[in-house]
Amino acid sequence: MPVEVLKISAATPEQRVVDYAAGFIKRGQVVGVPTDTFYGLSVDPFNLAAIEAVFRVKGRPETKALPILVSSIEQAVTLIRDVPDAFLTLAHKFWPGALTLVVEATHRLPLKVTGNTGRVALRWANMAVPTAIIEAVGGPITGTSANLSGFPSCTAATQIVKQLGDRLPLVLDAGDTGGILASTIVRLDGHHWNVVREGAIPESEIKSALHA
Repeated sequence: MPVEVLKISAATPEQRVVDYAAGFIKRGQVVGVPTDTFYGLSVDPFNLAAIEAVFRVKGRPETKALPILVSSIEQAVTLIRDVPDAFLTLAHKFWPGALTLVVEATHRLPLKVTGNTGRVALRWANMAVPTAIIEAVGGPITGTSANLSGFPSCTAATQIVKQLGDRLPLVLDAGDTGGILASTIVRLDGHHWNVVREGAIPESEIKSALHA
């Protein structure tokens, strides 16, 4: 079956399209979803079969965690075992936005979604589409980049179709995301932190926020 590509407004996503996409996710299927950086692959992170499907679609090793998108800081906190002070500081400063925070996952999350590391990568994207889908699904969704492992990230739905073709049932097309840099990834271990990947938010801004 060829992938279905549905147009959606980036600023004011149509509820019928949001609900349609949420239905796929609730049924354990993988949906291509735009974010404020690149397009992502979204499934229910509590559904083991769906998590395995994302790894298959990407051709990604199961030792790599799948980033999770949330729609509030409160929602993110429910997925963390012990919430570091630095997490709250950075989340309040940079969310919603291009910052991914890696912390210890609660036991509620399947170990598989953490890449068997016990750690989870969380982000609240600064875009209406993923936030609306999370609300419609009734919980967080995965947000790993929508591309074959080792291939460039996609800023447009047409690029996803070219790379992933019939591996997906549905892609939401909100136009080009304009993404140039991926999110910055910060790992938090108690009072310690380090920038794993410097992306859209410079390390200097992270350091400034934490030492303010």
